[in-house]
Amino acid sequence: MLKEAPLMIRDVHIADRPRERLVNQGAAALSNQELIAILLRTGSKQESVLHLANRVLTHFEQIQEMKNATIEEMVAINGIGQAKAVQLLAAVELGRRLSSKQTDTKFTIRSPKDAASYLMADMTSLKQEHFVVLFLNIKNQVMHRQTIFVGSLNASIVHPREIFREAVRRSSASIVCAHNHPSGNPAPSPEDIEVTKRLVEAGSIIGIELLDHVIIGDHQFISLKEKGFM
Repeated sequence: MLKEAPLMIRDVHIADRPRERLVNQGAAALSNQELIAILLRTGSKQESVLHLANRVLTHFEQIQEMKNATIEEMVAINGIGQAKAVQLLAAVELGRRLSSKQTDTKFTIRSPKDAASYLMADMTSLKQEHFVVLFLNIKNQVMHRQTIFVGSLNASIVHPREIFREAVRRSSASIVCAHNHPSGNPAPSPEDIEVTKRLVEAGSIIGIELLDHVIIGDHQFISLKEKGFM
């Protein structure tokens, strides 16, 4: 039995090709596979660019994991050479910068959702827990953002001294703490609650209020203030 030849991009009706669909319908209408195919530009003699794009997606369990990919990991995918890897990583980095809230205009934290939105793009797909503090001025504008530590959260590691020393140095009026759960489930653990209570107590003593502690999961978050833990 003859082996069926793979479907190539030239075999796809011109109106259904990714580039033409983007021109006619806009980028938002394209699937992840089609967007990656446009970045890759070409496939090979053995497979179409759409098939290659699909294998790139299959390599990463979630598309968000591409944020942390290295050029070595990209090149290890069959059919992805250095040039294609560079194109993909450049697009990922551009997307990261476009989604960043850190602009010249200070970002104002008015609610837990604001804090989560400010941090979500960078923290939702991290492989380890990152404990981040936002240092705010009297108008609740973010003056500075700092990752205090990386690793499993516990009271002995997240010491109020490290956090409030930086807050005092920057003349912060208040702070918002946040950390991510790599599992994707933002439900607070007993350690999360214990750390939060210690930080609330320390802040009340020195006059720098902890406004909230936000836990970020897989594109979702929980506010410990809203849950009544502080």
